[in-house]
Amino acid sequence: MATSKRRPAAFQQDPRLIRTDDSWLHLPNRWGIPVDICAGTDVPIESSAIDEILTVLATADTLERLGAVTGHTEAAISRVVLTPDLHKGAGIPIGTVLQTRGALLPQAVGNDINCGMRLETTSLTADQVRPRLDALERRLRHLFFEGGRRIALSGLQREALLRDGLPGLLGAGVPERADGIWSALRPGDAQPGRIHGSRYPTTNADAFRDWIHSAGGTSFDSIIGSVGGGNHFAELQYVSAVHDRQAAHGWGFSLGQVVLMVHSGSLSLGHQANASGLDQARAAWPGGVPLPDNRIIPLMTDGRSAPARRRYLDAFGNAANFAVGNRFFLSLMLRAGLAAECGELSADLVYDAPHNLLWQHDDGQVVHRKGATPAGGYAEAAGGPYAMWGEPVIVPGSMGAASYVLRGHGSPRTLASACHGAGRRVRRGAAAQAGDAELDAFLRDFRVVTPLDHRDPAVTRRSDVMAAWRRDLKQEAPWVYKDIGPVVSSLRRAGVAEPVVELRPLLTVKG
Repeated sequence: MATSKRRPAAFQQDPRLIRTDDSWLHLPNRWGIPVDICAGTDVPIESSAIDEILTVLATADTLERLGAVTGHTEAAISRVVLTPDLHKGAGIPIGTVLQTRGALLPQAVGNDINCGMRLETTSLTADQVRPRLDALERRLRHLFFEGGRRIALSGLQREALLRDGLPGLLGAGVPERADGIWSALRPGDAQPGRIHGSRYPTTNADAFRDWIHSAGGTSFDSIIGSVGGGNHFAELQYVSAVHDRQAAHGWGFSLGQVVLMVHSGSLSLGHQANASGLDQARAAWPGGVPLPDNRIIPLMTDGRSAPARRRYLDAFGNAANFAVGNRFFLSLMLRAGLAAECGELSADLVYDAPHNLLWQHDDGQVVHRKGATPAGGYAEAAGGPYAMWGEPVIVPGSMGAASYVLRGHGSPRTLASACHGAGRRVRRGAAAQAGDAELDAFLRDFRVVTPLDHRDPAVTRRSDVMAAWRRDLKQEAPWVYKDIGPVVSSLRRAGVAEPVVELRPLLTVKG
């Protein structure tokens, strides 16, 4: 596995952190909450992210105050794990795994509920695809951004997706107008054993009636099949290296094989569901008790808060189910583009894994992951297709850099979690102000499909449009992210997950 031996010039260990060994840091705090960071000595950790997590820990005081008022005194933060891609977020850092008892924290999941990764292997090789990249770029731009996807859905199908996930959607049947992307559907595409949570339980889809009945009858909309913004993408990659031959063979990987990777989430539905969670938390807040200074508002799991909690969890489950369906359609769009330019192909799902979710356990503990992915071992994978390997862990690199597929070990120290990517090293605002020379060099060597065709003479004459396009690309360029090698090495050395294959990009679709 390639790793970087170059230590980032800006990296200095925050004096508040204690290095316990080569792969772990510990953050002491006045609340006595266990806070551990899985990060090797060559993985930079932002001081601003440490500031932010200390602010999050003050929620322990909030839970104590609520307990005194409500009698629900067992509510507490019981453990925090921070992954190697830790970086500052909006209130709660990206790369945070937070375990609570007796309370839910909607903000510890965030707006993009069930943002996650979908990975499929194909029957094509990189040598077959490379000569067709020019035509593929045009084809994929049309499919993703110029009305080519044509995903027809009835109100019945929309509700089935929101209430019962991908099995519900496919169980509702293919619509009558099944041209568009539906034509790329193949038998066995649901594969619930290869989706971490193929459906999330709900009692209704009332929060999204407008979307369900958006046009009446069977219709198209602009939401389903969207990549989204920020670091979301749909990418054609190929297997460049095999690190675990037995697992790679068992999972269907071979050298030079083209794979499809999708990183997207619940889009506007997730934002609406998270806003609903915050509204419900405020509505359940006891009168006369000041709101917390850190603005993180818990939803207690006591009987008094049950109606508000149920409303949030229904909207939460709807958004989580939508996200799985959205990634499914995005993969169909990649398949359709490949088939049109490279000939018929087969595709098999490796795994669909979430990043932003919460899990309620029978013992009253709640695990929240924000920008972190499940990394279960043999026990967590028991009874499924990965029982003899451990759960697939998909860790994408930055645009143009390598990605990795690993197998999880179910590490108790990380609450069976791993990082969901390399993690930012430069904030978006600063990245947007970077010079143009490095971006130009990157674009000469790599192909990025965006809504705007930067080679179109009519576009290049618009300096304002080109400047905005370049600014957006700079915010997601490889140099604003941490090196993927040290991040993956941290996971391996810490016993979190073991690399199976390394993937290199051929083409990236960015929204």
